[in-house]
Amino acid sequence: MPTTDLHAILRSHLTRLDQRILRLKTIDRRISWLRLGVFILGGLVVWEATSLWGSTGFWWALCGAVLAFAGAVFLHRRLDGWTTTLQTWRAIQANQLARMELDWAHLPPSSHTPNPTQMTPDLDLDLAGPRSLHNLLDLSVSSEGSRLLASWLTQPTPDLEQIQTRQALVRELEPMRRFRDRLQLVYKRVSKEHLEGQKLLDWLKEDVPASRLNWALPLATVWAIVDIALFALNVTGQLPAYWILSLSLYGVFYFHELPLVGKFLIAVVELDKELGKFQALLSYLEGYRLNGRPHIERFLSPFRDPRRRPSVQLRQIKFVTVLVGLRSNPVIGFLLNLIAPWDFACAFMAARSRARIGDSLPAWLEKWYELEALISLANFATLNPGCTYPIIDQAAHPVFEAEGLGHPLIPPEQRVYNDFTIPALGQVTIITGSNMAGKSTFIKTVGINLRLAYAGGPVIASSLRMLPFRLHTCLRISDSIADGFSYFYAEVRCLKSLLEELGAESPFPLLYLIDEIFRGTNNRERLIGSRAYVRSVAGACGVGLIATHDLELAGLAANTSQVVNFHFRDQVQEGRLAFDYKIHPGPSPTTNALKIMELEGLPVE
Repeated sequence: MPTTDLHAILRSHLTRLDQRILRLKTIDRRISWLRLGVFILGGLVVWEATSLWGSTGFWWALCGAVLAFAGAVFLHRRLDGWTTTLQTWRAIQANQLARMELDWAHLPPSSHTPNPTQMTPDLDLDLAGPRSLHNLLDLSVSSEGSRLLASWLTQPTPDLEQIQTRQALVRELEPMRRFRDRLQLVYKRVSKEHLEGQKLLDWLKEDVPASRLNWALPLATVWAIVDIALFALNVTGQLPAYWILSLSLYGVFYFHELPLVGKFLIAVVELDKELGKFQALLSYLEGYRLNGRPHIERFLSPFRDPRRRPSVQLRQIKFVTVLVGLRSNPVIGFLLNLIAPWDFACAFMAARSRARIGDSLPAWLEKWYELEALISLANFATLNPGCTYPIIDQAAHPVFEAEGLGHPLIPPEQRVYNDFTIPALGQVTIITGSNMAGKSTFIKTVGINLRLAYAGGPVIASSLRMLPFRLHTCLRISDSIADGFSYFYAEVRCLKSLLEELGAESPFPLLYLIDEIFRGTNNRERLIGSRAYVRSVAGACGVGLIATHDLELAGLAANTSQVVNFHFRDQVQEGRLAFDYKIHPGPSPTTNALKIMELEGLPVE
């Protein structure tokens, strides 16, 4: 489906949803008046019936009025539920449209922020943080799922087996748009907050001495029965008030043993909120018809075992958490423990439930986090119909070959696509061109699509075939006042690290990206240093793209066979600079710094 068609479908769907929500709100206002009318009319009927038929009429009329009002309230609440569901569904579809249009203002903020003091691809390629690839992709409802997606996008080396496995899963998830959207709807109807999987695991770590609990519960149960019996015998006059002494001793025993279970019960209470969220998701996964998607069926098999359905097991724990929650009210908690060993019984049941799923729950959560990351990649594929799944082959020749390569963080209507090939290892590509012509964006395009490919997702290209590369970037370098590093020294450290990576033993060659090499020093020393550096990396076990303004650096191709030149062009049209953002072979024939200065009214000699 072309991008424009999907865009139109989303827009049309939002319009229909707006119309339905408006109609429901109109009906809602009418039912509000109906409730008021039923209440007033019911009061008048009760009054009149009492006047005519006395107490008998009063009770019959009151029952009828209450039933009529309850019916109106039920209908009103159902209508509110439908309206809320449609509003949530609309928010999900609007979020999809915002991701398609790269409307950052209407996307939730990124939950993963890179360390700005580190020179990493996270910052260089906008992989994490605000307005980043992670921000664009992330549909996770859990913090852990979001972090897992970030780790996939920033993993330092490719894992071919993992990439192929994830690609197969993402391919099957890609057409399952309704499944993905409804999974979000199921969760958002339960909670507006993130799922905190760690809270589900915390109670597994709480220590409960089972041996003490095993004798404390029976003893407390017998003691409570004795207290009740003594109280009953005292009330009937058969015994003096021995129950007071027995109950006092029971209280001493209870408070002495309470630290045994108190901390554990607090963890169970914390568990309750997260259980409801996770249980709703599991119930949806268990019942969804996968219709012959073998990879997804295998992946979701831990959730779909009819003999051990996770939602059923969590429902049993949920029952225990409800019982524990009753003790949260001091008065109710006191009364419950007064007549029965409530806390000990709850702790015993919770411990048994924990033992039943102690091994399964972490595995379910890990599988869920992985599903969230896969769904994010599949959703990206759906919203970018022209994308493709790359072929990463250890025997690829040429070593990098892309057709229609584009940057995923540029809106589709502004995106320019380029074909680019690197024939063999050892090649260094010098990319020259004027300011704003597209040099930096192009090398970032290569890097960010590489990261997408290694995560197991599709890339913005009509085709991409390449070797599995490690990736090193020297793009967004900054000085550090706190550490006492100048810009130039920070750049030197990054370039030194690149040389070390090139010389390191690894089964994978290195793909390195450099933007404006040695920009932190004067022209003469920059040129001398740049030439020496390019000669040192040419022919090594890797390939490099170096964007530069220094046209003199392009002269290396004349006497170094493994250095090639490409460039981006510009031209002045109607008094303004124009760019086609297309990559061309050879060095740049033009510069535009003086043109820009002149067009902006600065003096030019």
